[in-house]
Amino acid sequence: MTYTNPKFLFILTALLLFLNCKTQEPQETREPIKNSIWPEVTNTTKPWTRWWWMGSAVDKPNLKKHLIAFQEAGLGGVEITPIYGVKGEEANFLDHLSPKWLEMLDYTISTADSLGLGVDMVLGTGWPYGGPHVTKEFAATKLVVSTYTVKKGVDFTSPIHPPATEKQPAVFSALLAYDNNGNLKDLTTQVSDGAISWDNPDADYTVYALFTGKTGQQVKRSAPGGAGYTLDHYSNEAFEAYVKPYDSAFAKLNGNLRAIFNDSYEVYGTDFTPKFFSFFEEHRGYDLKQHINLLLSEEDEELGNRVKADFRLTISELLLTQFDKPRTQWANTHNFKTKLQAHGSPGNLIDLYASADIPECETFGSMPYDIKGFRREAENIRTGDADPVMLKFSSSAGHIAGKPLISSETFTWLREHFKTALSQTKPEAEELLLNGVNHIFLHGSTYSPERAGWPGWKFYASVNFSPNNTIWEDVPALFSYLTNVQSVLQEGKPDNETLLYWPIQDEWNKFQHGKLFFEFKIHSLEEWLLGTPFYKTTQELMQKGYGVDFLSDDFLKQATVVDGKIVLPSGTYKSLVVPDTDFMPLATLQKLIELKNQGASVLFRGLPESVPGFYNYKQQTQELKSLIETNSLSATDLETGLQAASVYPETLVNTGLKFIRRDVDGSKIYYLVNHTANAIDHYIPLAGTVENVLILDPLTRKAGAAHIKKANGVTSVNVQIASGDALILKTNTSVAADDWVYTNPINSGVELTNPWKISFEKGGPILPEAVEMKSLKSWTTLSKEAEEFSGTAVYATTFNTPDVEADAWRLDLGDVRESAAVWLDDVYIGTAWSVPYVLDLGKLDSGKHTLKIKVTNLAANRLRAKELRGEEWKIFYEINMVNKDYKPFDATVWEPNPSGLLDPVKLIPLKTTTN
Repeated sequence: MTYTNPKFLFILTALLLFLNCKTQEPQETREPIKNSIWPEVTNTTKPWTRWWWMGSAVDKPNLKKHLIAFQEAGLGGVEITPIYGVKGEEANFLDHLSPKWLEMLDYTISTADSLGLGVDMVLGTGWPYGGPHVTKEFAATKLVVSTYTVKKGVDFTSPIHPPATEKQPAVFSALLAYDNNGNLKDLTTQVSDGAISWDNPDADYTVYALFTGKTGQQVKRSAPGGAGYTLDHYSNEAFEAYVKPYDSAFAKLNGNLRAIFNDSYEVYGTDFTPKFFSFFEEHRGYDLKQHINLLLSEEDEELGNRVKADFRLTISELLLTQFDKPRTQWANTHNFKTKLQAHGSPGNLIDLYASADIPECETFGSMPYDIKGFRREAENIRTGDADPVMLKFSSSAGHIAGKPLISSETFTWLREHFKTALSQTKPEAEELLLNGVNHIFLHGSTYSPERAGWPGWKFYASVNFSPNNTIWEDVPALFSYLTNVQSVLQEGKPDNETLLYWPIQDEWNKFQHGKLFFEFKIHSLEEWLLGTPFYKTTQELMQKGYGVDFLSDDFLKQATVVDGKIVLPSGTYKSLVVPDTDFMPLATLQKLIELKNQGASVLFRGLPESVPGFYNYKQQTQELKSLIETNSLSATDLETGLQAASVYPETLVNTGLKFIRRDVDGSKIYYLVNHTANAIDHYIPLAGTVENVLILDPLTRKAGAAHIKKANGVTSVNVQIASGDALILKTNTSVAADDWVYTNPINSGVELTNPWKISFEKGGPILPEAVEMKSLKSWTTLSKEAEEFSGTAVYATTFNTPDVEADAWRLDLGDVRESAAVWLDDVYIGTAWSVPYVLDLGKLDSGKHTLKIKVTNLAANRLRAKELRGEEWKIFYEINMVNKDYKPFDATVWEPNPSGLLDPVKLIPLKTTTN
């Protein structure tokens, strides 16, 4: 039946729209699929940002204004972290969890939801977890020891108290005396009224007085109402007491949070908890108090190291079972997810990351890249910590545990304040995406009300993705790129075929300078990761083109074998590699042999020499060696073993390309990135069976069917990836697409020689006068006003189509400082924001054309001018403002940053083909 009544059609359309809106998933905005080749865009596929609430001095109009700006720029959500405040704003501070604060949170959630944004938050203020409701009983705890020397036959009468250096109260636990042969006398019951009187000792003794002490650590960067002791992360009772205020507070919220976040482990020096000794004995099989002399030994010797290893393992298990897992269980009962940064902790990173719904890594500082034209000025950077092997701990945990999202704290201290260009963010984000991250969180954005003026409020270690920063002008282009890549990397499942066992016991069984509390930090990789056999094996696998995920002892226990493949809760793997290791738990070797005997490919690069730890270690080590001999275990050549397991590398890495691969119902997805100095313009081989390949360009969303060729059972695909660019490949798809268009320059290009009219459109401190340039150079050379200006300038010129036969043309903008939006004949072409600064124009009609380029520079020049005028803007509590080296921030010492178009602009004639 056909209805043509307009009024009826209007009502029907409205009804369908209403029903469609009602059936959408909560907290997920869905945009129409413009091309079925590309996945659906949701708020989860978009990047999110950490949102600092300074002093929680927030109000509804400014909250709404920020959220609208975030949504319009292309963000998918925010992660709220309340921190210290701004001087002069005290009257606007809101105490954490106060009725007014909860009202603002509820308003934020409901407003964000109406805009299709998600909301995460820290369970507290600043970091780490703690606050005013954390009593000393449940505050971060440490083992405090006083040591006394006793001589044979000399009465020992002394008060027993913590060392004088201890500023926090400590509770007496035990008094233990050891003679020179290690024999113990337990003197605990002889302590009375805080003192001991021991007559005529029968030998020389070292006496240890043990106390349960407190670190005294306070929450760092806490917000109003959030100051207080840091929580004891090894006590479930402490955690349960900690979340009680949140139970009642969250019950009053009308909206729904998505996830609860926990920052990197920065709970300093906490190596104990009141129930440590009983937990230790239950899980390690012996009474630690009997061997305190070995635990506290300052010599690098076997027995002491073994006891220290058991101590560190126990700390790891306490953190996992008493805090991290309960945190996720608690959050899930409230229908929240959890995000966790496990790095920096004293525990097994794989197990800790995997305890969260969304494992999260982080990058800190700036990494080097060979990309042609990529700038990394020494005066503006801190050496970075984004080692690919380190990044894979979080993604591996997510992959083996079946967690679909892996997030990252991204761009922390990427450059000096006000000096980060969009082009400098791209390779850093790509490194994360290549190593398993698919849910980027920017570091970050600071709430800044309109009354704050320019540059507004600013967090001390961030890029500051906010409308107050000039890079906000073209930041939608960056967000679009990240969204396109993440939408693909959130599809299907990881496609790494090899597991690599992490022998953490090798690190725990080292002396480690006598430190009981040993943290796996991203800032000290040389202490525990770099140079280890595990690290070298990981690098070897990655450099040869093998996809790899890391495996812990606990996750190994869950493995089974089906049809020769290793099955974990998350999926299957074809092979398991064990790097050369000194220490291996007996149960781990037994499990490896079990898997091997069931038909799994288990490859040993070397064989363990001993079991870790102290309990019954001689007998267990003998059993370990017997198992090795009985099962004829031996070291295996890596590539030979993997080939026998039908694990084949992606030899495309020999071109210098980096990649990550996923599987979507048999279709392989490749994300390829060229961080080399040279363009890749040839056929590259793909592993496995390949019938067809689609190419997707995440910068432009163009897509098409690639040209492939087959020879000797190998399929190769023709790709063109400039230095600094990336492409996505999809194999074996049924989606129809036009052929991919390949382009080749006919010559080096034609310079545009007509004069440029330059007008300053937006920014400050004032708009300089318009000028005309015959040749392009930094606008900072034009006048004092231009030198101080940060914002957007419009470059306009005309040109005639060059007399060259070309199928299409490319615009090469040369050296851009820092991003450029381009219009040709008043038609928007695109935004060039990363190297290489080129845009395809398509075919040009003959005749005259107008070209308009809106170029935006960094905020640094305006900030420099502001400080040179003596205008104060650094008005923040606590750390206030520091530079990248944590020294006082001073922009007056800067030179003006080059700005605008610095090179001649060229038109590159192209010949196009589809094969």
